[in-house]
Amino acid sequence: MNSKKTRGGSPHRGLRGAVLGAAVVAALLTTTACQGDGPAAASPTSAAPSGSASSGGGAPETTAPTGDAGTGSGGPTATGTGDSGETGGGNGTAYPDCEADGLGTAVELQDAAGETPRHFLLTVTNRAKTPCVLNDAPQVRLKAGSAAPIVEPLGEPDTEPVVVEGGGKAYAGLYVFGNDEGGEAEYDQSDRFTATLVAGEGTELSGTLVFDLPDGLGTVSVDDAARVNGWAGTEGLAMRPINQL
Repeated sequence: MNSKKTRGGSPHRGLRGAVLGAAVVAALLTTTACQGDGPAAASPTSAAPSGSASSGGGAPETTAPTGDAGTGSGGPTATGTGDSGETGGGNGTAYPDCEADGLGTAVELQDAAGETPRHFLLTVTNRAKTPCVLNDAPQVRLKAGSAAPIVEPLGEPDTEPVVVEGGGKAYAGLYVFGNDEGGEAEYDQSDRFTATLVAGEGTELSGTLVFDLPDGLGTVSVDDAARVNGWAGTEGLAMRPINQL
């Protein structure tokens, strides 16, 4: 009897198919796992902070502060002005007040021969190498001793300080006698003039300047008409007002 035999699958072919199927499933699982882990495993690219190595600099940049010494507002100027430069008791300059023991003195008669000696030029010389300052008018006395009256200034003395360079000179004009009565009247006599310097704030300085009379004059007559002009940088400025007396 002819009978048809149903051909079953080969056992080897079935096993191979199962193996292939398992491999495909494993591959799918691996692919899925990789896709899931990718975003977590890879770090997102973030902007590098300013001044970091990623921006090309090894250290953060430093911005210079405003108002530093480079702008001129953080330190003193080269030359002192106002109070910052005061070293001589408030005279308003960068130089100290002149001291009596640092000045040389001289006196020159301004009147012609035969006239009554009345007008004198007082000269001081700065013996130091550095400048110093003379203020207002000297406090001149025509008689000996600190108790002698101080000669009144001729008008208001110039309040601007006179800077005397090292080795330089300054001048003051002095009028000592105003009496014209003549005759046999007796007047006070003086054989020298003395002067006290004034500090920048108006107080007296220590020490006294002595002005010996010019050669040929033993004494001169003095009275209460005497006047002194303040310190000046030239002879003309010192004597012009005095010569009008």
